[in-house]
Amino acid sequence: MRYTFYDGQRVGKMVFLLISVAAIIIFLLISNNLVKNLAEQERARMEVWAEATKRLAQQDAATDIEFLFSIIENNNTIPVMIADGEGNIMEYRNYNLPDAGRSKMMFAELSERDSRYLHKRLFAACRGKTLQQMAATDDHFMRIQIFGDTYQYIFYEDSEMLRRLSWYPYIQLGVMVFLGVIVFITILYTKRAEQNRVWVGLSKETAHQLGTPISSLMAWTHLLEGYGVSEEVVREMDKDVNRLSVIAERFSKIGSIPTLELEYLNDMVSASLDYMRSRISQKVDVVMDLCADDCGVNVSRPLLEWVMENLTKNAVDAMDGCGTITVSTGIDKGYCHIDVSDTGKGIARKNFKNVFNPGFTTKKRGWGLGLTLVKRIIEEYHNGRIFVLSSEPGTGTTFRIILPIVGN
Repeated sequence: MRYTFYDGQRVGKMVFLLISVAAIIIFLLISNNLVKNLAEQERARMEVWAEATKRLAQQDAATDIEFLFSIIENNNTIPVMIADGEGNIMEYRNYNLPDAGRSKMMFAELSERDSRYLHKRLFAACRGKTLQQMAATDDHFMRIQIFGDTYQYIFYEDSEMLRRLSWYPYIQLGVMVFLGVIVFITILYTKRAEQNRVWVGLSKETAHQLGTPISSLMAWTHLLEGYGVSEEVVREMDKDVNRLSVIAERFSKIGSIPTLELEYLNDMVSASLDYMRSRISQKVDVVMDLCADDCGVNVSRPLLEWVMENLTKNAVDAMDGCGTITVSTGIDKGYCHIDVSDTGKGIARKNFKNVFNPGFTTKKRGWGLGLTLVKRIIEEYHNGRIFVLSSEPGTGTTFRIILPIVGN
């Protein structure tokens, strides 16, 4: 069982994913910690501002009024308002008011619309609670004692810079993810394009290299008749040489758009299996369960027969040359399907998709290219689908091919 390469690839993907998630979490934690520190600094500034407001309200002859006013005036970024216990707004600063615009003055008179705007902001921040309750539970509310039992309440909001900074990590993360997806798609596309060039080049070169010896073998079969070699032997050699010609033709079609012709599915499947029966172990039973209503499909017959041969050979290998292969056809909703089932070792569910990847194999020998070619032929040249319909280790596997019926 050779799963080393793709198991390693899967582990590599998981490690990369975990590292990426860890990096994102660390990045967000650092950013959130920075935002938290800035929020604490704004809270400290507002406490100083609240104290200055309190002392200004309690001023006496010894109060340095200019100093207190300078503290209040230096707040040009944090939106703040002062209200009495009944929620009446007495002072405000740094709000973008509908009529007055950006407010810098604490004691400017409010228009009716501006007053509604500020009360709406205050009411929304209170979330149905009183100012007394909010001052005891929310960092954005403060209570200052003016004199005796008279209190005022300060409500401030995060500065525009802090609000922007709080969103910045998520915006940056979104940009990073977007760029990551673009890079991933680009790499994937480039990789597939490169694989396609390799497949085409390898196939064309194989077909070219086979051409000369096949022509030579054809000539030798004619000469053998003149040397008195048994006619039956020559006939069998001709079959194998012709078979080599078919294989060369198949390879030559890879990379170019094949000519699709109308063929009948049952006839094509039967011919392919009849050829394979005499070339696989006698301990393997090949059972055909063909639907009564044959259907026409537009296919390249040499390529589709190649698909059937590959699936049959894989089934024989999976059963170690002993078992039953069942090939069935059917029609469903404008599509026909071919199911190839075996009684072999089966495939683990995690490898249902991996079996079609180049290099994946469960055998001690082999390149792991057969099913890759099968998938390419079915999906790229015939607009069909191939997938593992069902499989269970130790019981067997069923591959399903789906092809569109002519006229649908």
